[in-house]
Amino acid sequence: MTLSAPLNTGEQFEKCIAIIREASVEILLLLNVHFDEGKDPRWFLEQLDVARLSLGGWGAVAKRLKLNDAELTQFTLQLRHLQQLVPRYENGQNVTENQLIAALRFISALENLRNKQKLLSYNTALPSDDAQQRQGLQQLRAMETMIKSLVMQVWPDSEKLRNHLKTQFGADRVRRWLRLGDHNDVLSGMRFSELALLLIDKKEFSQRYARLFNDAAELNLLVEPRKTLQTFLDDIRQMRASVVSGQPLTSNQLLLLNSYYPQITGPVQRAFDEGRTQTNPAEILREAGGDLDAYWEQTRKKDRAAGGDAMPMRDSIDKPAKRSVRSREERDQMLSGVLWSAVGVMVLMMVIGAFWMFTSGMSAPVARQARATVPIAEDRERPSPKEELSRLGLPRDENNFRAAIDRNDTRVVSLFLRTGMNWKLSWTENAVIADYNDVLDLLLRYRLQMDENRPCRRFIATLTHEMAVNNKKLTSITRDYLRAFCTVKPVVDRQRYEMEQAQLRYEADPTDENRKWSDIQTAIYDVID
Repeated sequence: MTLSAPLNTGEQFEKCIAIIREASVEILLLLNVHFDEGKDPRWFLEQLDVARLSLGGWGAVAKRLKLNDAELTQFTLQLRHLQQLVPRYENGQNVTENQLIAALRFISALENLRNKQKLLSYNTALPSDDAQQRQGLQQLRAMETMIKSLVMQVWPDSEKLRNHLKTQFGADRVRRWLRLGDHNDVLSGMRFSELALLLIDKKEFSQRYARLFNDAAELNLLVEPRKTLQTFLDDIRQMRASVVSGQPLTSNQLLLLNSYYPQITGPVQRAFDEGRTQTNPAEILREAGGDLDAYWEQTRKKDRAAGGDAMPMRDSIDKPAKRSVRSREERDQMLSGVLWSAVGVMVLMMVIGAFWMFTSGMSAPVARQARATVPIAEDRERPSPKEELSRLGLPRDENNFRAAIDRNDTRVVSLFLRTGMNWKLSWTENAVIADYNDVLDLLLRYRLQMDENRPCRRFIATLTHEMAVNNKKLTSITRDYLRAFCTVKPVVDRQRYEMEQAQLRYEADPTDENRKWSDIQTAIYDVID
């Protein structure tokens, strides 16, 4: 089966621009910005900024469009990238392949927006037919087969491949892949995103695959070939997910795939023709046409067993730790347990000793007993923390506790903590802003009494705001707080995502503001990772 001849690039691009213009008018109307006719992508971006100012911020825009922050960020990134590649457009002007890809990717963002906001009804359909649908399924299959072939060429010994995967992903995941895959074929049990990660991981790519893909003629949509390859493969992952769920590929997805496929396979095909690799994409594509329906049915079964492939592809492989590393809180809890055990042993020994002295030393001098009672009387005269708080006229409640933290009153805060009262990380917000390091350090010593559920989102938001607006830096105490409470995996994963989004914004629009946010998110991630 050969690929059908694509439409003229300029004609396809003009259809895309017409769709974008129609959609922009409808979207802006929903944001209370009224126009009868849409213009070029730069104009659309400017009008979205006008809507942001009139509505009071991007949060209000996202609410109107039924998007979350990440989805709105991706939407504006796609539009910004398109307007950078196509500042102005007039009918009939020459169009590059990259300009067409940027337009098609933004139409994908428009389709996602329409699915989220049901009030939008613009049409994003492009010309396609059943032959193109089958061709797309064949290309998706061939893409997966080609990646497997490249990996197996690097690791021809299956035992060495499994050992390498154990080092990269961990033994548990390798055992899972072997269970889900074909007999003794670990790659067949991997999700597409996991398989593709073997190709686009920073270290793997530079050591093993860069010589194939670093070609100036292709994969230059973004700054470097590896990032472009990652972006294309992540879009292909979403296309495969649609097929696996039983949905046909949209006309836009078919055109995107028809643009992605030659850019990804072209460098490999040249390497094969020059004898630099044994992987032949042309032959793989021909073989991918056989038993196509049976292949996708089997793929759906594997996908159900694997739990789907919904997560975006990472920039690099998260290697497992050699041993389970305890968090700072877990280490403190273990140390506290050891200390309390030691105290319990000492108390038991004192009780046994006292019993022995009582039974064997009834004739001890009365004077010694009198001397022994003096410190006990002194201890009883010393007021407890609760009594000291009562003498200060401070009831034992959260409001007084928080007020003491806000005014950096370490004495009162210490009394509350010594009574066993718990505290929340959100109570430190004003202390962090005011640099009250004394009270922050005191609270950190009682970290086991911090009982707030999911405390890090607000704390990190406070830090990023101070760093962005007031140009503050991470201090030793704020670093300690991040390490103490924010090193759990969900927080690390979320911060990694925030960092990657900030870096994408900076790459798409390298302004000082975007660079600052990228540096801030990276600095926080480096502390908790």
